[in-house]
Amino acid sequence: MQTILGAGGAIGSELAKALTAHTHHIRLVSRNPKKINANDELHPWDLTDSLGISNAIKGSEIVYVTVGFPYQTKAWQALWPSFMRSVIEACKAHHSRLVFFDNVYMYDPGQLQNMTEKTRVNPSSAKGKVRAELNRLIFEAVEKNDLKAMIVRAADFYGPFNTTSLLIETVFKLLKTGKKANWLGSVNCKHSFTYTPDAAKATAILGNDPSAYRQIWHLPTAKNPPTGKEWIDMIARELGVKARYQAAGKMLVRLLGLFNPTLKEFVEMMYQYDRDYIFDSTKFETAYKFSPTPYAEGVKKIVELEYR
Repeated sequence: MQTILGAGGAIGSELAKALTAHTHHIRLVSRNPKKINANDELHPWDLTDSLGISNAIKGSEIVYVTVGFPYQTKAWQALWPSFMRSVIEACKAHHSRLVFFDNVYMYDPGQLQNMTEKTRVNPSSAKGKVRAELNRLIFEAVEKNDLKAMIVRAADFYGPFNTTSLLIETVFKLLKTGKKANWLGSVNCKHSFTYTPDAAKATAILGNDPSAYRQIWHLPTAKNPPTGKEWIDMIARELGVKARYQAAGKMLVRLLGLFNPTLKEFVEMMYQYDRDYIFDSTKFETAYKFSPTPYAEGVKKIVELEYR
């Protein structure tokens, strides 16, 4: 049995599809899980209830954490550490291997132009400090030989049928409806995005390779990322619309945050958009002979599936 905690999100849904190449016994755990594959086992559970974690993963060989708690600093601080401690204890008790799907919030802001698995952990944001704490909890248990675990990381991501991607919400959807795209930060900075089907396939490969544990892995992401302006031009061209956009700097986002709770929470993360943000996945690509989906191909696929 392989179990996905947080199965209903953009990553969890793609991962459920990808795991069928490795197993036919998949358990989907979320508040209201729905089958992705015909034989999926559904396990309804409120992920904020730590008391149910042991039952949720009982019998699991591998546990994937793709949970997305509300995008609020206070919620992250209240929920994430206690949740991860409970997951770690449950995995130890049931002899389950743990795969944690992570982001890059804990990285030093001064090193975003070349992010590798060795990039320094030095978060500047409150949310980044929460992610750093989760990493510490996992590898502390790994070093004690109490837990077999790995951390897989993606850049900001995009992909088909993804309602949590900033790129989808602020560029694809707005351009398609005749509005100007909104780009946070500078349109002249390069920005990597991980294609969600690639991330899911890679996570499934890593989870099912015993030699991949006790490590951090960057999930496959195309090299030479476009600038914000190039992203907008590429998406507009594929949609067949004019590349109209407006750039929102930190001060404007802060102002808009007075009326939009999500933007208010995003202010502390704006440093990711005022400099080049380049994510390197050479380690995974080399180890598994995997070629990430080119950006133009990913954009074309999204438009074909959702906007035509």
